Amino acid sequence: MIDNYMLYKNLPSIDLHGYDRYSAVILVKEFKNDQCKLGNKLLLIVHGKGSFILRDEVHKTLKKIKEVKDFKIDMFNEGTTIVELK
Repeated sequence: MIDNYMLYKNLPSIDLHGYDRYSAVILVKEFKNDQCKLGNKLLLIVHGKGSFILRDEVHKTLKKIKEVKDFKIDMFNEGTTIVELK
């Protein structure tokens, strides 16, 4: 499913540009909770490229969340992570 994400239109997304790592972690957790309640299985998290601080923090957070089945960097945009929920 995560490998064929391009087949899905209008995936729910959150943009973390301008947030520090601590605020970003809180927003990612709240975003994941909201999307679980709505029944969405694929999400996009836009963290930007920069110096990879936000990306690394987002990935550390996603590894700890039990509802996350898999995640990976978008092959067309390194500033975006695609998340698949269980």
